[in-house]
Amino acid sequence: MIFQTERMYLREMSQTDFDSLCKILQDKDTMYAYEGAFNDNEVQEWLDRQISRYQKWNFGLWAVILKENDEMIGQCGLTMQPWKETEVLEIGYLFNRLYWHKGYAIETARACKKYAFETLKANKVCSIIRDTNIASQNVAIRNGMTIADTWIKHYRGIDMLHYRYVIQYS
Repeated sequence: MIFQTERMYLREMSQTDFDSLCKILQDKDTMYAYEGAFNDNEVQEWLDRQISRYQKWNFGLWAVILKENDEMIGQCGLTMQPWKETEVLEIGYLFNRLYWHKGYAIETARACKKYAFETLKANKVCSIIRDTNIASQNVAIRNGMTIADTWIKHYRGIDMLHYRYVIQYS
């Protein structure tokens, strides 16, 4: 376990989480900001990328486990992401649609912000969010972040406007 919140705990993902990850990444409604659901190979690449992040940085997107039933309901964590000519520390979150609108994303995002500042000693953390993803933007705002700048990211053959929400350590 990396840390816990009132209702959840976060841990590193492993191959045994593949099916739970598929429930998230293969749902077209959940993945609208990514222009569609992932296939099995894309899910495996996503999982492999997280595992390599744990090895490289000791962090990545972690499995979010609901304490009441030990079910993986999403993923939330910290990653290094490209932004213009640099890399930035980002809080990311993506949950199974069955668990939307229950406060799980903000609960874990706030805990990740605390982890970034207190454990990693970061002086700044951000969330990079597509312009059409209002729900994730609202989580960032509730996490104390404000828009710092924008950038067009090219993904799946599409130019996508993204906002970088940022909060400084205080």
